[in-house]
Amino acid sequence: MSKRRLNPLAAAAAALSLLLGACTSMAPTYERPAAPVAGEFPNGGGAATPATDIAWEQYFADPRLKRLIEIAIANNRDMRVAVLNIEAARATYQIRRADLFPTVNVGANLQRQNYDVERLYTVGASVSGYELDLWGRVRSLSDAALASYYGTEEARKSVQMSLVAQVANLYYTILADEKALEVTRETLKTREESFKLTKLKFDNGAASELDFRQGESLLENARVVLAQQTRVRLQDENALALLLGQPAPADLPSGKALTEQGLIADLPSGVPSEVLTRRPDVRQAEQQLIAANANIGAARAAFFPRITLTANGGTASTELSGLFKSGTGVWSFTPAITLPIFDAGRNQANLDTAKVNREIAVAQYEKSVQAAFREVADALAGRATLDEQARATEAAAKSEEARFKLADLRYRNGASSFLDVLDAQRALFTAQLALVQVQAAQVQNQVNLYKALGGGWTEPEAAR
Repeated sequence: MSKRRLNPLAAAAAALSLLLGACTSMAPTYERPAAPVAGEFPNGGGAATPATDIAWEQYFADPRLKRLIEIAIANNRDMRVAVLNIEAARATYQIRRADLFPTVNVGANLQRQNYDVERLYTVGASVSGYELDLWGRVRSLSDAALASYYGTEEARKSVQMSLVAQVANLYYTILADEKALEVTRETLKTREESFKLTKLKFDNGAASELDFRQGESLLENARVVLAQQTRVRLQDENALALLLGQPAPADLPSGKALTEQGLIADLPSGVPSEVLTRRPDVRQAEQQLIAANANIGAARAAFFPRITLTANGGTASTELSGLFKSGTGVWSFTPAITLPIFDAGRNQANLDTAKVNREIAVAQYEKSVQAAFREVADALAGRATLDEQARATEAAAKSEEARFKLADLRYRNGASSFLDVLDAQRALFTAQLALVQVQAAQVQNQVNLYKALGGGWTEPEAAR
């Protein structure tokens, strides 16, 4: 055979390029579903910078907390899994994308026969079973894989967003634990002094056994609370170590007090349909919907003929030394077409499944939007009420402190009963612990609002 006979293989390759350009997708035109939520958030308002544009390093002012968040992002196992999922999805997309192009193999072969020619040496390139994607089946599968890949990237952002909020809230919980322990130790010290005075009076007949036993009970209750709070503090530290992926290092920078965190309190709520679609978890749900939409195109294309091409080109010779001599060129071109005639309803079932999966993805997307809306609304409700609650709780604590001092003074001077002192001690301790709890709830609600509005996944500028 002459070299001129190789031209049909080149012509076939050119024809493939033209046909590939003519491929069309049979997937439905994608349209984002309307957000099934109200047109605005309750108790909205705020500044102009969206939370999604504020990196967590800018949002948090406590240097100790910043360091803890850095450690968690680097070492948390959920973050590692999320990153590895991205790599797996990227590889899957590359596999699907590679299906759009022919796979060319090069090989050499020695064939021995027992008739005519004893040996036949061949060297050449081949394209085997390449599907000509006239109806967009392979393209749709590639688009679905790409959407899944994008979805895993949004999932990583969502994991980081949640991780940042979890570390911050747990850090504030530990600060509240420390403050509660401080209040409990002071209360225990006060009750020990009060009990000593009561015991002295009881021993000298100036106080009844009832007063003595009530003072003793109040003292032991304070010790019970101290033990409980110490245990809770240790458990919260263990929870923080789990989030960090390691124990908290000893060289952490100094932190700020619970009431001096300096968080950006005036975050804008914005328009729900715009704000919520910027959240990574909502965007992940949308990518899953896009993938489901593309799968319908692949299922529809399965009803049409499938054309596959196999081509070979190279040289053949009965002698190894003659492989590349003139006139040894050979080629073959084998197109094949498969038309589905009867499949017992398999293709229709696959199409029905793809359509149902898209409806499921729509419902999941709408649910993610609704859940995000509720998170924002809850955090805005907290912002609207917690400041007033904290102010009133602090005022109540100061009032109880003044009442206790007055009751204690009157008891020491014999002007009131010990019961008044005990009641004032209990009320003061309860009010002080309530103040710590509401102060922690304030900063945690600010973190929750930051997360709900899509903040926490944007990387600090130094890390970009």
